[in-house]
Amino acid sequence: MIVNRLAPCKVNLILNILGKRPDGFHELETILYPIPIHDGLEIERGGVGIRLDCDAPGVPSDASNLVHRAAGVFLGRIGAQDGVSIRLVKHVPASAGLGGGSSDAAHTLLGLNELFGFPLTDSEITGLAAGLGSDVPFFLQESPAMGVGRGENITPLAPFDALEGAAFVLCQPGFGVSTVWAYKALAGFPQALNGRSGRAADLAVSFQTGSLASAAPLMYNALEFPVFEKYPLIALMVDSMKSEGAIGAMMSGSGSTAFGICPSLASGEGLAESLRRQFGSRTWVAVVEVRRPAKPFVESS
Repeated sequence: MIVNRLAPCKVNLILNILGKRPDGFHELETILYPIPIHDGLEIERGGVGIRLDCDAPGVPSDASNLVHRAAGVFLGRIGAQDGVSIRLVKHVPASAGLGGGSSDAAHTLLGLNELFGFPLTDSEITGLAAGLGSDVPFFLQESPAMGVGRGENITPLAPFDALEGAAFVLCQPGFGVSTVWAYKALAGFPQALNGRSGRAADLAVSFQTGSLASAAPLMYNALEFPVFEKYPLIALMVDSMKSEGAIGAMMSGSGSTAFGICPSLASGEGLAESLRRQFGSRTWVAVVEVRRPAKPFVESS
C-alpha cells in the first residue's frame, strides 16, 4: 500500500514577538494562512528502517530532515517493526519562511497514521507534531489559524471574508534566511523584541469583518527589522509590491519570501510578471488565488 499526501505551505499575516522566554524561545502571536503550493509525499510501508529520497538537490535524506525525524518519532511511538520508504517531491523553496519542511513533517505523520491503520488519535499526532517544530501543528489542519506560545498552540479561525477573490503573490530571492539567526538578531531591536499583545487578534477580526484595505495596515512582522537590515533585497521586494498594486505586502516568517495581497487574480498575475522582470531568473515567483479552507482540524477528546 502507498499513501500520497500533498503538503501545502503558509504565510504569516502577522508575526508579533512578545519577548524572550525562560526556555530560550520567544513568546509570540501569529496568524498563519495556508497557501496551496504543495510538496508531494509518497509513503510506502515495508523493509527495515526509514528510507527517504528527495528530488531537490542539497536536501538531506538523513535525520536532519524533518520528514525523516517525523517518521522516526511516529514509528517509535507505535512500536512498528516494519520500515517505511518516503519519496519527497519539493516545490516549496527551503529556508523561505513558508513552512515547507514543517508541512512535510506534518503530512508525514498524517500519512503514516493512515498507512498503519490510524493507531494514534488526533491529539497524539498533535503532540508529536509540536515536538518536531513550532509550525508543524498548524499543518495538521487546513484553516487560517492563530498561533501563540512559541507558535505551536494553534486555534483554527473562521474564513477571512476580506480575502474573498484576492490573490497572494510570493517572491523568494533565490537564497534562504536562517530562522535561528533572525530570532537571535532581534536582541538588537528592542522595539521588535517586546511587542504589544493583542495585535494578532485585532488583525483576525479585521480580516473576518472588514475589508482588505482596512486589514492590510495591521499586518506586521517583527523579524523584518533584523532581516531587512542584513538583506535589503527582501525589503526592496516588499516595497516593489506595495508600489505596484499590492494592497498589503510583507515578509513571511523569518524570510526570505516576500508576499503581497492583490485584489484579484488578474492583478496578482500582473504584479508577478513585473517582479520577474525586476528581479531576474533566480527569483522564485508564484501567484495563488484565495480558496476557502476545509473544515478545521479538531482534536479528539
